Amino acid sequence: MKNISEVLTGVKTMGIAGHIRPDGDCVGSCMALYLYVTEHFPEIDVRIYLDHPKPVFSHIDRIGDIRTETDGDREFDLFVTCDVSARDRLAVADEYFDRAKKTVCIDHHVSNPGFADINHVRGDVSSCCEVLYGLLDADKVDRPVAAAIYTGMIHDTGVFQYSSTSPETMRIAGELMKTGFEFNRIIDQSFYEKTYIQNQVMGRVLAESILLMNGACIIGYLRKKDMEFYGVDGKDLDGIVSQLRLTKGVEVAMFLYETETQTFKVSLRSNGHVDVSRIAVYFGGGGHTRAAGCDLQGSMYDVINNVTREIERQICMEKVR
Repeated sequence: MKNISEVLTGVKTMGIAGHIRPDGDCVGSCMALYLYVTEHFPEIDVRIYLDHPKPVFSHIDRIGDIRTETDGDREFDLFVTCDVSARDRLAVADEYFDRAKKTVCIDHHVSNPGFADINHVRGDVSSCCEVLYGLLDADKVDRPVAAAIYTGMIHDTGVFQYSSTSPETMRIAGELMKTGFEFNRIIDQSFYEKTYIQNQVMGRVLAESILLMNGACIIGYLRKKDMEFYGVDGKDLDGIVSQLRLTKGVEVAMFLYETETQTFKVSLRSNGHVDVSRIAVYFGGGGHTRAAGCDLQGSMYDVINNVTREIERQICMEKVR
């Protein structure tokens, strides 16, 4: 596609959805597309489905329009996924995707195999929100749409710190800021504001973290019983793996927490030499070169051993080169 309007011609009903446990890029891209279509294509009945977005995204206009479960036996003319790297990671409305007359996948994950009728996947771009911006008419991107896109861009670039940030990324961010939303407030709410409990949990993970491979790999973890003790869930753990990554001398940071008994969500971050997306894909997950994740079953030590084995293999290969 060159423009989203190419797939909207003749469409009367449209669905939009993202991946399980939606992050900022997922929520931002889905909401930006939703706001854009409702504003400029009012003849289309569009619905958005997401898996319980975090309260941190409450600044996005019409966030309350999100449906967190299916609502009847529907067949959409068009169904669009945003930031979904694989078919099995689509959340909430997967049955609608299967029944839709036409499907479109907009994404930026290098691991995306292309599972829709039309796949607009750019693995060289910082975020799905940046990919989406390239499909919109720039002069029609108003403040609400701009704020949603900016939200996704800062989340997937670590506020423009990651290597995926390009001059084009910064140019787009500048254009978005011209619409007048409070970009500094969005950054504070997304990355720096923590509740007292969240700070306690992060402190515990950092204090009990493990250094391996002569300091090249750091592991942080939370068991289910620990999460129950603090009264937190996955939504409260943002920023922990990124903080681990900042440890001096570390090549790869790994953070895992137990979602169910002996079921773990694993987040991986790299400082450059290790491609964590390859590791995540190997274990059935996905992501980017420097930020990826997967879900694994087994004891905590089995999960750590299995993942670190692949990390060590890459580190050793890099040393050989």
